[in-house]
Amino acid sequence: MVPEKLSGVYVAAVTPLSQDLNPDLDAIPELLSFYARRGCHGALLLGTTGEGPSFSPTEREMIFRAGTQVHFDYPEFKLFAGTGTPSLEESIQLNKKAFELGYDGVVVLPPYYFRSASEDGLFRWYSEVIERSIPKEGYLLGYHFPNVSGVALPESLLQRLGQRFPAQFGGIKDSSGDLNHTQTLAAHLPHQSILVGNDRLMTAGLQAGGAGCITALANLVSPLLRRIYDSYQRGDKAPEEQEIVNQARDILDGLSPFSSSIKALLAEMHGFPLWPVKPPLEPFDKPTIEQAAMQLQSILG
Repeated sequence: MVPEKLSGVYVAAVTPLSQDLNPDLDAIPELLSFYARRGCHGALLLGTTGEGPSFSPTEREMIFRAGTQVHFDYPEFKLFAGTGTPSLEESIQLNKKAFELGYDGVVVLPPYYFRSASEDGLFRWYSEVIERSIPKEGYLLGYHFPNVSGVALPESLLQRLGQRFPAQFGGIKDSSGDLNHTQTLAAHLPHQSILVGNDRLMTAGLQAGGAGCITALANLVSPLLRRIYDSYQRGDKAPEEQEIVNQARDILDGLSPFSSSIKALLAEMHGFPLWPVKPPLEPFDKPTIEQAAMQLQSILG
């Protein structure tokens, strides 16, 4: 059975920063509580939207620790840590710290510097990571985002990991945006969770046997995503909600990187501070964000 603990609507959270580009640790639990109130089952901290690779191991630990404060008010809110670096040892240590802090799972990028690494090499790398840093009650999700990381996680690799580590290998965050790929993974990894990274695939992914989503747009439209998820659990469909999500995604797709645009839209639409992004990312100009906010508000109601 797909791990129930890994099913649901998860937000790929932005990372609040102060103006000196240090993590705004006090803002993190407030932001996570905002997500919880709007229907998210949990959050991924320091994924792509959270600018994960831009932070040092020390900063990551501080951010992970700050995130746990959400449990004072929302004890059931699940936390995933974005880890995975080109360094095997650094990745292992980040995972250990996340589980030590009580995180439910880790979402692990492949080692993205050696882009010609073989499948056997990737299998050995992930095996070392799982054996040395994933506890029996913990989960590792692979992070398939080849357009950004440059390293794909082939279906055959994922099957091997599922067979070798049936309990600890929880599945994959599939940010390919390819429905055929999501359907294939769901069919061939029946005991792992397939969480789509593209909001357009929410309904189709669930219908294919997926477990839900981890998306950037959940920062802004999580109530809609939650209604889609809950409807599916009841055996119903929510086509109107999915269509609104698709329209919102169309707007956001013109505002990449999401780290910059979503921070600005959270400020414009929900009153959060206008948190900066770490270089080399740059902020969007205010007129562009104001126009996007008006478009989103017109479809979200």
